[in-house]
Parts: sequence; structure tokens; C-alpha cells
Amino acid sequence: MKYNLSEITEVIKNRRTIYPEQYTERKIHKEIVEDVLNNAIWAPTHGKTQPWRFQVFMNESRNELSSFLSGLYAEQYQGEAFNEIKFNKLKNRPLQSPVVIAVTMTPDVNKKISEIEEVEAVACAIQNMYLTCTAYGIGGFWSTPKLMYTQEMNSFLELKEGEKCLGLFYMGYPAIDWPKGQRKPIEYVTKWK
Repeated sequence: MKYNLSEITEVIKNRRTIYPEQYTERKIHKEIVEDVLNNAIWAPTHGKTQPWRFQVFMNESRNELSSFLSGLYAEQYQGEAFNEIKFNKLKNRPLQSPVVIAVTMTPDVNKKISEIEEVEAVACAIQNMYLTCTAYGIGGFWSTPKLMYTQEMNSFLELKEGEKCLGLFYMGYPAIDWPKGQRKPIEYVTKWK
């Protein structure tokens, strides 16, 4: 065997979503963020288009993200549609996370690769981010509220025509015990032919 499969399986099985409310204030070094992104870009990509793009918010730039998200939510959801819990999450989560990464997709300029395949490639990159965070003992959370898919978000991130934000990836050291997980056995989700 070329690699230690039991260690790889352990990392995959221990990947969890850990929310910013569950992070400590411990900083994450830039070198670790670079490792996370370097592993992200090794995701499968049809046609080798490599559609993923990343904008990293650390230190003071998280305040700008917090203000933007909470302000946009307050603009778009007024009156009875306004939910204070959602507003507070959008406002507080960037400040509770040492690192927030806006993950965006730049589609194939030649349009040979369909948009859904480009989105799938970015989702694979995010899984690589999750797995790398798990190996470091860092919590990750891929957040995709409806605000991510707005023109206002695209403008905030200075995206070009056709580019899309596919969510925010929050990172932080957990203040909780690493959560346990479970999955249905493959017999429930697999048909052998």
C-alpha cells in the first residue's frame, strides 16, 4: 500500500462541522492557512480549469466582513422577515473566527466545462480544506446563507461577470471536545449491480 490508509480513513471519518460559536480566541498562523489552501487546489477539476478562488479575512478585515454581512441582512430582511438570531450570527461569526475564507468560483472562459462541474470542483476543494483543518485539529464550517448568492456579495468581493461566491469557510480552534459522528452503513445507500 502506498499510503497509510487507516490514517487517511481516520481523518475522513473525523471531519466535522464546528461552528464559530465553538471556537477559542487562539490565532491560526498564516502558514497553516496556506497549507489549507495549498491542499484545496489539489481537488479534482474537469478540464483542469481550477475554478476555485479564495479571499482570506484575518485580523481587522474580519470587521469589514462582519459589517457587510449584517448590514446586507438588515437591508434585505425587514419587518417580520427580520430574524435577530440570523442577524447576530452573520455579525458575530466573522469576529469569532480567526480566519474566514470567501470561496468563489471562476468558470471556464471557453465554456467547455459546465457550471455545475465547476461548482462540484470547488466543493471538492472545500472538502480538502475541511480534511486539512481536521488533521491540524482546527474546526471548520462551510456557511452558505442566501446572501452568498447575491449581486451585493459579488460586488463586495469584487467578482467579475459569471463568477460566484459559493460560501464562507470559517476556521478556528475548538473550545469543545471534538464531536463524534455517524453515518448510515453503505448497505442503505448502495445498490450493487
